Amino acid sequence: MLKVLKSGFFTTVQDLGRRRYRSMGVPVSGAMDHYSVSKLNMILENEVNAAVLEITMTGPTVLFEAPTHIALGGAEMSATLNNEPIDNHKIYKIQEGDILSYGRLEKGFRAYLAVKDGFSTEVVLGSRSLFFPITKNRCIADGAVVPYEVNRAFEPKISAYKVDSLLGATILEVYRGPEFDLLNDRQLEQLFGTDFSVAKENNRMAYQISELLAEHQFSMLTSATLSGTVQLTPKGKLIILMKDGQTTGGYPRVLQLSKRAIAILSQKKSKDQIAFKLL
Repeated sequence: MLKVLKSGFFTTVQDLGRRRYRSMGVPVSGAMDHYSVSKLNMILENEVNAAVLEITMTGPTVLFEAPTHIALGGAEMSATLNNEPIDNHKIYKIQEGDILSYGRLEKGFRAYLAVKDGFSTEVVLGSRSLFFPITKNRCIADGAVVPYEVNRAFEPKISAYKVDSLLGATILEVYRGPEFDLLNDRQLEQLFGTDFSVAKENNRMAYQISELLAEHQFSMLTSATLSGTVQLTPKGKLIILMKDGQTTGGYPRVLQLSKRAIAILSQKKSKDQIAFKLL
């Protein structure tokens, strides 16, 4: 068991998400930065969909009540183990009573904590990922207990790995969306010739962009959306749907972020810069 002594700003359990329920209005959810999570589960020799803790902006302080192995990834948050600094992308052996703490956010926005064999919380619709309307759980609170299985036989094949970090990336590679051809020359020039900034309205549901494109009067029927769909409102606002985003929308879907671009954007916070690159 992992006991949460201090929860941080927004800490949740996430795996790679739930599939086959979008037709019922249930988003995929799952880890915002799937790239970092996949690397952590790989180094720990976990199942690819093993659940991790997703830690947003400020991290928790947690007590390990049983032995395990851990690895950290994603944002850099000045983590310490028993008051000694530890690094991302390394495996650490944990003993009963060890305390992991997070300090100042150095780079990125979302960090991940993975344990050997993953966290064993309740599976809802095929996933352990928190999504409040169906799991009935909000973010992890002070005093919460997050279960994991003890694996005393694990002997890591590697102790660390090098990773092509996405934390400093600013270019979001995108595909044409279904309504891309509705854009005029001015809007296209703005879309691919502007350095945009992330608005303060950003979360697991969607990221808004501060700068506006030219207004439009396009109308369309409500249609399917995906994680990474970029919608354009009549006032010229760009809204990028993320992992908890709605499954349908009525604004033109002008772009679609690549999987890598979703991971890059998930590590951005208010006022961070991005730009779009068409694939």
